[in-house]
Amino acid sequence: MTDAPQKIATRAAYGKALVKLGELNPDVVVLDADLSKSTKTDGFAKRFPERFMQMGIAEADMMGTAAGLAASGKIPFASSFAIFASGRAFDQVRQTAGYGRLNVKIGASHGGITVGEDGASHQSIEDIALMRVIPGMTVIVPADAEETEQAVFAAARHEGPVYIRTGRSPVPVLFDEGYKFQIGKASTLREGKDVTIIACGVMVSVSLEAAEILAKRGILARVLNMATIKPVHVDAVVAAAKETGAIVTAEEHSIIGGLGSAVCEVAGEMCPVPIERVGIRDVFGQSGTPDELMQAYCLTRDDIAHAAVRAIDRIGT
Repeated sequence: MTDAPQKIATRAAYGKALVKLGELNPDVVVLDADLSKSTKTDGFAKRFPERFMQMGIAEADMMGTAAGLAASGKIPFASSFAIFASGRAFDQVRQTAGYGRLNVKIGASHGGITVGEDGASHQSIEDIALMRVIPGMTVIVPADAEETEQAVFAAARHEGPVYIRTGRSPVPVLFDEGYKFQIGKASTLREGKDVTIIACGVMVSVSLEAAEILAKRGILARVLNMATIKPVHVDAVVAAAKETGAIVTAEEHSIIGGLGSAVCEVAGEMCPVPIERVGIRDVFGQSGTPDELMQAYCLTRDDIAHAAVRAIDRIGT
């Protein structure tokens, strides 16, 4: 009997990474909209109270303030739930950080339906699409704690606005300190020749489980971790299309405008192949446990495996 893999919520890793980053870079400042215990920025607040700004329930004001700090040379990390950071504050994100090409980093926790019992009003299933469409915005959805920490440091080095989506629920640890995250680069977690599964966030570990199911059926699935949704790794998508002939995308987000759309845009222009998108299909979320919701919205390993078989069956048709 093997031990269960360690699980850590990516929001927790985000909070710890900010403290480490703050130790190294005095220009890093953190803002929060009355959710610091949930977004895990409270650790930074305790360590660097003079560099932490509690903005209250005023997400739009927080984004405008972050933009001003960026314009003055600071590296602000503005933190809130994804539903508020991308939705309620969209105008300020677009007009200040986006249009102004300012060095604002948005830490958006509680993304997707694994928020669970909070229900549809707090389950952000549109945030990747909203952020991806803003010119110059980099969008990152890390798969585990190690990748989240590295993404935070990479975002701080990157000049320009960055949106980092993290989750509430613990997810398996996939990477160790030897892993190297790069903005705009996918990582191959499993080789395969029959189909490629391209996933982000919580769906990466689920996709690896799906690949195991497929292997038992004699289907060898390549698994790509596409942590950067924008800029998407074009070469990795094209190589997957050419070398495996079929693609499945897996995301805890609407299939409209997110990872699935980004992959389809690349493949459609450069190497059309059958693609199946696993994600939330033009509906809102609902209240339930994360596991119940993953089942209800067809985001399980079995759903990904079935999608892979459908994609393979469409090759040549």
